[in-house]
Amino acid sequence: MLVALFLAVLLLTYSNGANDNFKGVATLWGSGTLNYRQALTLATIATFAGSTCSYFFAETFVKNFSGNGLVPDEIIGSAEYVLAVAGVAGLTVLLATWLGFPISTTHGLVGALLGAGLLAARGEVNFSKLWSSFFLPLVAGPVLTAISCAMFYSIFSMLRKKNRENATQENIDQSHSVTLADKVINALHIMSAAVVSFARGLNDAPKLISLLLLCNFFSMQVNFVLLASLMAVAGILNAKKVTNTMSKKIAKLNHEQGFSANFVTGCLVIAASTMGLPVSTTHVSVGSIFGIGLINKSADTREISKVILSWLLTLPVAGIIAAILYFIIH
Repeated sequence: MLVALFLAVLLLTYSNGANDNFKGVATLWGSGTLNYRQALTLATIATFAGSTCSYFFAETFVKNFSGNGLVPDEIIGSAEYVLAVAGVAGLTVLLATWLGFPISTTHGLVGALLGAGLLAARGEVNFSKLWSSFFLPLVAGPVLTAISCAMFYSIFSMLRKKNRENATQENIDQSHSVTLADKVINALHIMSAAVVSFARGLNDAPKLISLLLLCNFFSMQVNFVLLASLMAVAGILNAKKVTNTMSKKIAKLNHEQGFSANFVTGCLVIAASTMGLPVSTTHVSVGSIFGIGLINKSADTREISKVILSWLLTLPVAGIIAAILYFIIH
């Protein structure tokens, strides 16, 4: 049972890397700032760094995503419960990756925790904790990000316009000024994308580690390095379909807009990670891109509707299948 649980967590980690790794650098490829291989390399390195560093911030995440406080303690210590959660969440995210939908691993985990928990605990689920620790951050994340990103970009764009006007009035070589500013923004864009990828690893790795608490095959430090490595490999091998959705379909951004989206995303995810809030990097990234897409009028409402529908289906589908799998295993 423990070996099966360990393999299920590896499956979930691989699915997470395949679906999530490129999201932090999606705007780099979409805006033409970097090519696909360059963006993927940056995402892989930054995500691996964030995943390994998350060891120092993992305590709250490990408690939340082990089901601590959500279901009775005797259920948390059950290998069949954790196996059902990890296995179903992994399959759900892997299916979404194959279809090209950027869904949230956090969402899949929450659905599986709830579905298997309702059956295992016979309805004794702490719904207050479910709302405050899981649902509220997941729902508020994309809305807050879209609004924050639209505001940040509007201010940033206004300052850029003011700077160009001042350069014209002072007879500064306009082409030289614009070229220099573009280089600075491109550098900031690349740095902000690295920050988002780092933040994603920082936020996601502890969620996966929490499911390994019953398996004492390796030390905690080794587990972090193992899962971080597997996550990185999955992103290299299977990120292309989700990448295309994030970079090309939701909205079209230039380098200024891409920088704004990544800057806001990185700040929010890192802040949430340090506070132990399980926000979805997917929701936050998509919210940033769509928020700016509304400003520049490039947002594809049909595409974002399909993405939101996949989010809405993730939780109940994962919950139902997790309950069925737990029943079979038990």
